[in-house]
Amino acid sequence: MYPMKNPVFFSLLFLLIAPFSFAQDPTRFSDQVSQISEDYPVSEYQSSVVFTGSSTIRMWKSLQQDFPGKKIVNTGFGGSQASDLLHYLDELVLDYKPEKVFIYEGDNDLASGKSTEEIITTYNLIVEQIQAEIPGTEIVLISAKPSVARWNLADKYIALNAAMKKYSKGKKKVRYADLWKPMLNSEKKPMEDIFLKDNLHMNEKGYAIWAKTMGKFL
Repeated sequence: MYPMKNPVFFSLLFLLIAPFSFAQDPTRFSDQVSQISEDYPVSEYQSSVVFTGSSTIRMWKSLQQDFPGKKIVNTGFGGSQASDLLHYLDELVLDYKPEKVFIYEGDNDLASGKSTEEIITTYNLIVEQIQAEIPGTEIVLISAKPSVARWNLADKYIALNAAMKKYSKGKKKVRYADLWKPMLNSEKKPMEDIFLKDNLHMNEKGYAIWAKTMGKFL
């Protein structure tokens, strides 16, 4: 199990993994984060529902329309990994004091060579910090999605998703959203007609699948 409730241990662990998690410079996203802050002023989006993570979230243009009964904040930033979200957690999540947070990271992490253990450890730091700052917030961890472009990494994605599911079961107010199965065809491979030409990012049909699944958590 992964939960860590001791704040001293939490701080020490952060220091230990920081050199590895931040090997890529998170400040390369500073312009994107600044733009997000302009698009969603904190003063106007308190107690909202935050969707954050990498480009799969950033490119979900119909997000607000898909969930019209909620005040939605899209703080996704393209190309990000879990360690980048941890770095910008204040600006992208905590400052909004959200009632619910949906997180999509891990896709780019695995593609860059990070291990499941490292990703889950970083996820835990994110979850612990959110729960420490906003105790009542529910957190939904979104599974890594299957894609044609990264199907060669399918086994690693499946292992990460299994670890995320197990982690979620061991934490209060943390849930796991399985988007892997809904995106597979009858042959258990990614549907080819739900992606853009890059075979990695989704088109409207793909996001319709996500909206249907996510609606169960709203």
